[in-house]
Amino acid sequence: MQKLSLFLHVIDNINDRTGKIISFLVVFIVACIVYEVVSRSIFNAPTIWAHELSTLLYGALIIMGGGYTLRHKVHVNVDIVYARLSQRRRAILDLLTFTLFFSFCFVLIWHGGQVAWRSLQLLETTETIWEPPIYPLKLTIPIAGFLLLLQGLAKFIRDLIIVITDKELL
Repeated sequence: MQKLSLFLHVIDNINDRTGKIISFLVVFIVACIVYEVVSRSIFNAPTIWAHELSTLLYGALIIMGGGYTLRHKVHVNVDIVYARLSQRRRAILDLLTFTLFFSFCFVLIWHGGQVAWRSLQLLETTETIWEPPIYPLKLTIPIAGFLLLLQGLAKFIRDLIIVITDKELL
């Protein structure tokens, strides 16, 4: 049980660190938007890159935050029913729905990986006048899917332990 606990702790740490590192993208997003607003409003010199760069960074922030969000149990739930259940029944419900979760992760990893690989091979750019590379963003899709899958596996194991022992493994 100690090795299992260590394994779950490693997964939690990976997603915690990833989430904290990725959260710094907010600073760059805000800087891009402020720069654009000041350029446009004060100097009457709008940029061709600020909006697009902030959108790309936001996309990376959102997709890479999935594992962190699952780790801290802040994904959306239907709390009307879910919150009224005991811890054991919530775990049972989560175990029953994990097939959908793992299917979603599989699609992110498999299909997202194919899309990312194709984009990397082509060194794909956006179809705008600025044409920044888009393949780095597409590469985050399978990576994020894998991190989400890892955290989902940790949650699955924790829920299984709750169902079997009626005790939570921290």
